Amino acid sequence: MSTTLLLASILATVALLVRYVRSRRASKYPPGPPGKPFVGNILDVSPQGAWVKFTSYKDIYGDIVYFHGLGNSVLVLNSLEVIADLLEKKASSYSDRPTFTVVGELMNLFQGMPLLPYGPEWRTQRKLAHSALSPSSVKKYHIIQEDLAAMLCREILDDPKDFFSAVRLAAERLVLIITYGLSADTADSQYISHADETMHMITKYTVPGAFLCDLLPWMKYLPSWLPFQREAARGREMIERLVATPFEHVQRDMAAGIARPSLTLDLLSSANSDPNTLHHIKWMSGALYGAGGETTYSTVLTCILAMVMYPDQLRKAQEELDRVTGTDRLPTISDRGNLPYVTALIKEVMRWRPVLPLGLARATAADDTYRGYTIPKGTIVIPNVWAIAFEPRGLYSPEIFEPERWLVSSKEDMPVDPADWTFGFARRICPGKHLAENSLFIFISTLLAMFDFAPPDTGHVKVEFEQGMVSYPKPFECKITPRSESKAMQIRERASQSTV
Repeated sequence: MSTTLLLASILATVALLVRYVRSRRASKYPPGPPGKPFVGNILDVSPQGAWVKFTSYKDIYGDIVYFHGLGNSVLVLNSLEVIADLLEKKASSYSDRPTFTVVGELMNLFQGMPLLPYGPEWRTQRKLAHSALSPSSVKKYHIIQEDLAAMLCREILDDPKDFFSAVRLAAERLVLIITYGLSADTADSQYISHADETMHMITKYTVPGAFLCDLLPWMKYLPSWLPFQREAARGREMIERLVATPFEHVQRDMAAGIARPSLTLDLLSSANSDPNTLHHIKWMSGALYGAGGETTYSTVLTCILAMVMYPDQLRKAQEELDRVTGTDRLPTISDRGNLPYVTALIKEVMRWRPVLPLGLARATAADDTYRGYTIPKGTIVIPNVWAIAFEPRGLYSPEIFEPERWLVSSKEDMPVDPADWTFGFARRICPGKHLAENSLFIFISTLLAMFDFAPPDTGHVKVEFEQGMVSYPKPFECKITPRSESKAMQIRERASQSTV
């Protein structure tokens, strides 16, 4: 790095700090932890597992907590009320995404809908997603989801100790088959290993402050041999491969007249050959492929962990399933309305350990004033989902796993439905919500109907979760056994009939 570039970088940073100090003296900002000279309190925003700390700050500073320093500002929203006030009622100013210099710019992920800036290109991809994933459109995928639930159970029946891999395989098969029409065998052999590695990288780095370069964007111009630049180059190649390879597979199969039904096929069949249109479809499909399986994967594993720890709730769910489906068939998605306890249990799994504890961050498009406080343009806004999930409300402590909290007669005693915050907020709510809810229901209800879950012989199950953007259970041991020989036979027979 030349002396001139280094000096320019230092001067630019100092100028930002001076401007920031002057602006803070003239404005009233929301409360937050005490800061230090020049760096403020921005270093208090840990990129890993910050949701618990942010929630504890709610008792000290209130529903909005502010961090600042090094030319950056971060606002944490600790209640659904302030999330509604800002992300919904002021959506035009609060629907943008942070830059994420490394993952977004250097790795090129900003082209996909989750990280796209709020504007025409985002709206184009969003429109495509809505047309492909409406409640009526996703009904045609029910049989695929039911087939994959049976295949998941068969994988676990064959190797119950490796249930983590079985759940990962099922979640990624689901997204690949629905998004691109790939067969299960093709998905397994050509795509899933790479998708797993790529998503692990993305979820690790798509949190505010994961790289120093995210706080000091000028660092993106530093030499390519630096470790973060090498990691960015590797990530860029992985993401491009993740998005482009299955899309091109569909295009080749369409040209040959052998493409299987899929979301991407539907969109391409009704599209023109304009490169911009194809670009939008490729990246919209890639966003579903990349992120669509993560909610299912994490939530199903969390449910297994909960069932090991709470056998009484497992028995209640199994008794309801037996009453509704009998003993001679597996659950179907159409059974959902007749299984209130199972539905409540799934809600409780989602609340007990949120998949995205900090949601997906936003960025303000303009200066704003809220409750008398100044919120500068470019502020990173974090909806602290964990604080909503663990807000004390109703008859039951938020710390315990209790599906009955969702079955109380008074809505005033009921927490906020996880469906209202798991999939995002307002204009940037996940368009795949309906598909994901169906997947969670059929995977979990089929597992509960078919298997018993118990602690390992050691009798101890350690509850630990990863601390990245997506909160996965860390590996744990348990005993999984079919509830009966007839159940085992049902699993194998149903899986053998699968057409995926």
